[in-house]
Amino acid sequence: MKILQVIASLDPRGGGPMEGVRQIAQAAARWGNETTVVCLDDPGSPFLESSPFPVVALGPSTHGYGYTPRLRPWLTTHAKEFDAVIVNGLWQFSGFAVWLALHGTKVPYFVYPHGMLDPYFKRQFPLKHLKKWLYWPWAEYRVLRDARAVLFTCEEERLLARESFGLYRCNEVVSGFGTAPPPFEREPASHAFLSAFPGLRGKRLLVFLGRVHPKKGCDLLLRAFAEIASADPQWQLVLAGPGEEALISELKRLARQFGIEDKVTWCGMLAGTRKWGALYCAEVFVLPSHQENFGIAVAEALACGTPVLISNRINIWREVVSAGAGLVAADSLEGTRQLLLTWMDLSAGSRALMRAKARQCFESHFDIRAVARELSQTVRDLIDDQSCRSVAASGRLSVG
Repeated sequence: MKILQVIASLDPRGGGPMEGVRQIAQAAARWGNETTVVCLDDPGSPFLESSPFPVVALGPSTHGYGYTPRLRPWLTTHAKEFDAVIVNGLWQFSGFAVWLALHGTKVPYFVYPHGMLDPYFKRQFPLKHLKKWLYWPWAEYRVLRDARAVLFTCEEERLLARESFGLYRCNEVVSGFGTAPPPFEREPASHAFLSAFPGLRGKRLLVFLGRVHPKKGCDLLLRAFAEIASADPQWQLVLAGPGEEALISELKRLARQFGIEDKVTWCGMLAGTRKWGALYCAEVFVLPSHQENFGIAVAEALACGTPVLISNRINIWREVVSAGAGLVAADSLEGTRQLLLTWMDLSAGSRALMRAKARQCFESHFDIRAVARELSQTVRDLIDDQSCRSVAASGRLSVG
């Protein structure tokens, strides 16, 4: 199949959806699929230079909505060259442009909401939600309603999506999501990370890796860690990821206030061997997020055989618990504290067993190679099913 992926941006600083598109596109090639990505980035963006798949960059776009007049005409002209179009994300012009260009045509399109229908945003940002309600019936509702299917990364996301808007109708399909196995072996990756941060050698590392954002619960993590840091002088909290300077400065102030400034290492954004080395070196990965549709970093930690301590607001928490690959608690100070204390109280044997189950959990649920194969089959089946229905409706074929 020839697949067109549409996304507002491929900038890796944007988090999981961007990385997911990259991973699925590369893995899908194993099953004979050709992927082209359309984004609204500036064609001269450095992160597009080494793309392993064709990218059509139609930006730069204007405003936060990501509008560009070039997208709809391009889709009208070229979308028919593909077997399927997949929209990634909501609340951007990229999705509405697909609807405008393809509505009423024979080109099937699918939508990955990537958690953007989570009721967390309704509770946390009521004024923004009101603005979305005014926009919803005329754009996003239609985008979802007329899609061949809306693809959810897990069952939890599918159920939560029904709670944000009363006007809601679509063909729901749980298709999974994931990431690739580590591209580097443990020893060289660990060496690269520890060479960059030599002060961490011999420490017991609690690692947070991801975008530093208020919804990630980094303040809860600092507060909870401050209460248990003295239990073992070898404990070290590692915070790795990009974020707004003002927020990072505030979190550093909190660390000083709690007296743990020397127990917290700020790594900034990590990539390549250093990123994977951080996950390999971690005794445990921790993410007390208030909302996480999937959590690519969680899957990456599991791929390294690193257990995870996560909140029950990360939608793949059920898979983690059922696999015995980590611990789960509420996204509160008490919940985060309990995660750390429970981990500390585990025996060495129990922690070793959890490490083995972490890798098994990744292989069973989140390996992008299996996810891409399943997605390809899902898209193909839905296209074939609609083709049969269309033929049946024309009177040329009877479907029992």
